[in-house]
Amino acid sequence: IVRGEILALKEREFILAARSIGTSSGAIIRRHLLPNVVSPIMVSATLGLAVAIITESALSFLGVGFPSDFPTWGKMLADAVPRMEQYPERVLLPGIAISLTVLGVNYLGDGLRDALDPRIRGR
Repeated sequence: IVRGEILALKEREFILAARSIGTSSGAIIRRHLLPNVVSPIMVSATLGLAVAIITESALSFLGVGFPSDFPTWGKMLADAVPRMEQYPERVLLPGIAISLTVLGVNYLGDGLRDALDPRIRGR
């Protein structure tokens, strides 16, 4: 992701203008490239975290995640399924917790992208 962004940014007019006036490579990296690359990194990191949460929950639900004595949302779901008719909240609460956590992480990533993206910041 970072390499692709850097290669695309290298050819943009503002980088070429900075080079033409003699700006050093370090200054170009600090002032132009890094601020434009932080946004895709944040989005990728938060999406990766959301995928990790869902993957861990799914693996724990199937019984191949953490050890059985380690409490996880997936394990809580797996333990609650046989008694789902008597205690539906035991299935709903971990499911809602997983959903809200993943949704919150995604919103955090969107907020960080909006706050750190120089193209959006000026608007």
